[in-house]
Amino acid sequence: QKRNMSSSLLRIKANVARKPASTYLASFGFSRLIHSLQFATVKAEEISGSKPAEVQNLVQGKWFKSTNWNTIVDPLNGESFIKVSEVDESGIKPFVESLAKCPKHGMHNPFKSPERYLLYGDISSKAGHMLSLPEVSDFFAKLIQRVAPKSYQQALGEVYVTGKFLENFSADQVRFLARSFGVPGNHLGQQSHGFRWPYGPVRYPSNMCCSDYTFQLPLEIPLLQLMGALYMGNKPILKVDSKVSIVMEQMLRLLHDCGMPVEDVDFINSDGKTMNKILLEAKPRMTLFTGSSRVANKLADDLNGKVKLEDAGFDWKILGPDVHEVDYVSWVCDQDAYACSGQKCSAQSMLFVHENWSKTSLMRQLSDLAARRKLEDLTIGPVLTFTTEAMLDHMKKLLQIPGSKLLFGGEELENHTIPKVYGAIKPTAVFVPIEEILKGENYELVTKEIFGPFQIITEYKENQLPLVLEALERMHAHLTAAVVSNDPLFIQEVVGNTVNGTTYAGLRARTTGAPQNHWFGPAGDPRGAGIGTPEAIKLVWSCHREVIYDVGPVPHKWQIPPST
Repeated sequence: QKRNMSSSLLRIKANVARKPASTYLASFGFSRLIHSLQFATVKAEEISGSKPAEVQNLVQGKWFKSTNWNTIVDPLNGESFIKVSEVDESGIKPFVESLAKCPKHGMHNPFKSPERYLLYGDISSKAGHMLSLPEVSDFFAKLIQRVAPKSYQQALGEVYVTGKFLENFSADQVRFLARSFGVPGNHLGQQSHGFRWPYGPVRYPSNMCCSDYTFQLPLEIPLLQLMGALYMGNKPILKVDSKVSIVMEQMLRLLHDCGMPVEDVDFINSDGKTMNKILLEAKPRMTLFTGSSRVANKLADDLNGKVKLEDAGFDWKILGPDVHEVDYVSWVCDQDAYACSGQKCSAQSMLFVHENWSKTSLMRQLSDLAARRKLEDLTIGPVLTFTTEAMLDHMKKLLQIPGSKLLFGGEELENHTIPKVYGAIKPTAVFVPIEEILKGENYELVTKEIFGPFQIITEYKENQLPLVLEALERMHAHLTAAVVSNDPLFIQEVVGNTVNGTTYAGLRARTTGAPQNHWFGPAGDPRGAGIGTPEAIKLVWSCHREVIYDVGPVPHKWQIPPST
């Protein structure tokens, strides 16, 4: 049985600096031993500097080690704890050849090998069941914690959503993704039919830059997109950032154990330069990229626009004029801004607070809730894409804006052993007046996304909603948003004048925590990619093909007409 969480936390020692990384995980979990998991090649609790794990590559159905090893440092204590076998430019030939073997019409389509739709329904059913087993979900939760430190509840939640997604696409649900439609023609024997068609060789995700948004969801995001590609008949090559790639390596082994053909997915560890060369030589029909807009735009040029983008955004939340349930709203704001140390692509980056909320305990509660977060239970932890110095320097620049002030945080974590290549700061909030945010010299600075426990808070008056909407209109990325209000006219005004692809509205609105049961993705960009739902899978991983049947008969006594 799972140990009682509260009693476990009481037993954690206060002196964080002296603890080996494995003890952060020791308070959680189940008694089942990892050797009962036949697919697994590692034990999450044992990964350490003295017993490093290894990550291999997979191509044309064979796992292999290259001669190049990239050593990953433990984000909790700086030990070299994972060795990743990376492919350099001299070793790309097998991957290029593997993609070339997949025809443009894919591994399966409605006219070719339709039994593979059923195969992937069966694989999804088995894999979903596996992730529902306590020992398997515990294994992946702890493995996620090792490479992307966050609370056990957050890590387990990621495994849960992934398992539910797989359950959603079990049995006949995969072939339902390829459902066609027919339209009567102009004469007897003519009908047009629309089909969802695969691209063939594809690639996901890119992760070719230092800023990557799959860091804190190293299982959920890659797995959901990978399975979507496979469901629709594509042959994917999968690359996940080396810092967290061990999670998907183990998940691929689980999928093989559930019946997935080992040749269906290639898995590569490499640097961005090597991966870019594979893309240029193999010419995949479609690439889904998760990461920075700079690299995304370069890929769009290099690949002639054959890309879909699943980028992040400077996600915002508006607290409307109607004040309700202050305790609950405060808690959701804290979760949205600081769960996973703020390292979610949907994390709350800016909070617009109506003046009516200033009469409540909201601000005090936000500070108190942030102060509860501790490194001991990983409710706050290492930031993988920004250093401590970079985040604090950004804060100092913000505090030079007239009227700005530090609400809470703004300090490095105490008694930690997080290496300097990562970040370690307390949950931080900076107040900036709405009028100052809109000034040209301030806007880019204020809306710079800090992929960590950092948010901007501002206040607006009853007549200043147009200023809020102007600030939102000028943002360039539009992923998630929240309108916390039960006033239908207020919701209508905000939603009608914004564009974020995943927008929550109502008293319980949030920006994070997207489950598997609704679309999650940006809007406002024709290259935008969604995730999780049938609509997202069909949009990203298939295209439309029309087949027009015209079998006759030719009219009786038909004659050749005059030329036209």
